[in-house]
Amino acid sequence: MARRYFGTDGIRGTVGQAPITPDFALRLAHAVGRVLRQTQDRPTVLIGKDTRISGYMLEAAMEAGFNAAGVDVILLGPLPTPGVAYLTRAQRASLGVVISASHNPFQDNGIKFFSAQGTKLPDAWEEEVEALIDAAPAWVDSRNLGKARRLNDAAGRYIEFCKSTFPSDLSLRGLKIVVDAAHGAAYQIAPTVFHELGADVVAIGCQPDGLNINDGVGATHPDALALAVRANHADYGVALDGDADRLLMVDAHGRIFNGDELMYLMVLDRIQCGEPVAGVVGTLMTNMAVEKALEAQQIPMVRAKVGDRYVLEALQHNQWLLGGESSGHLLALDKHTTGDGLVSALQVLQACVRSQKTMAALLENLQLYPQVMVNVRLKPGQDWKTNAKLPQAQQEVEQQLAGKGRVLVRPSGTEPLLRVMVEAQDGEQASRLAEQLAEVVRAG
Repeated sequence: MARRYFGTDGIRGTVGQAPITPDFALRLAHAVGRVLRQTQDRPTVLIGKDTRISGYMLEAAMEAGFNAAGVDVILLGPLPTPGVAYLTRAQRASLGVVISASHNPFQDNGIKFFSAQGTKLPDAWEEEVEALIDAAPAWVDSRNLGKARRLNDAAGRYIEFCKSTFPSDLSLRGLKIVVDAAHGAAYQIAPTVFHELGADVVAIGCQPDGLNINDGVGATHPDALALAVRANHADYGVALDGDADRLLMVDAHGRIFNGDELMYLMVLDRIQCGEPVAGVVGTLMTNMAVEKALEAQQIPMVRAKVGDRYVLEALQHNQWLLGGESSGHLLALDKHTTGDGLVSALQVLQACVRSQKTMAALLENLQLYPQVMVNVRLKPGQDWKTNAKLPQAQQEVEQQLAGKGRVLVRPSGTEPLLRVMVEAQDGEQASRLAEQLAEVVRAG
């Protein structure tokens, strides 16, 4: 069954346009409530959100939809996505709801769900919900309506959880850390976590006004953090995105470290502590240098499709613990059930504190390969898969790379674009070969 509303990470779109409208949010919550009521007599749902102005509207609509289906609601207020996942599990709730469009601008918003175990829900559950969204409502009578209340210490509980993932025999004393919360859900929480672990904290991107989330700051704009780290003579910088499930970091020199590097650093720390690493999950975009470095450590790596949902599925399938994306979605399943920017930052910092080395020193043997991406706009009706010359051209490029690089050709999920990526040890070679392949697509 083809899903109409759910994408790879919940439902997302522009506010005021279907499906991100208050009437749809009410119908969605009502449908989810009816699915929950099939197996539970009195379900309880948690609702968290980021700092977008539209969050108030969607939160109110979902609260009404759940209550009308006989479901109790606990409102968490602004809270990172992984915080909602944690509290859903800790509160023994039936479901967690996050109202956020993650790294998108404020004009967008989205809705995603966590199971009672704090994990993403399967496709079959989403299909069951979709089947009820457009069905006639089944309002419960007044006696069975759900109730709503607010969990006033939600942020405090999540702060303590984050701190608990950092070794109790270590601290961040003596370190100055710039924290950039992208004017998003972690704007109060992130500075507090690092401060309470002993760091001298400088906060940027921590003054949301409902309209400035991800605007020139955060993990999607790490140059702002790099400038702030140098200006404040800080030791480290931590950049989160709007819902704080994505992480990039910066060192004292302003060098930006992406998700591939941070994931590998987490692996090295486990090895140094004598903890076995059975395997690592990356994505189609994970840098080949990481794969080669893991191979040298005799650690297998598998590539999942792009999206933290697919990384999680591969980790669960292989019963491994560590995985992530270049964009900064990092998973450590022995620490949390989902990707968590704050927890991941603490994992990296514990490696630096314990070894008394900087990120650059720890990663001195990892040199990322240049990756060149060319976006080719497809003509109306153009089916790139029927281009008979493309497979041959791709094969020729792979022969030139001789096992020291990769080619990836994939369509955009949101635009009429074909993304042509070539990765090679030589950046000029990568650029030349990527443009060569792109020209074959254009000519087709």
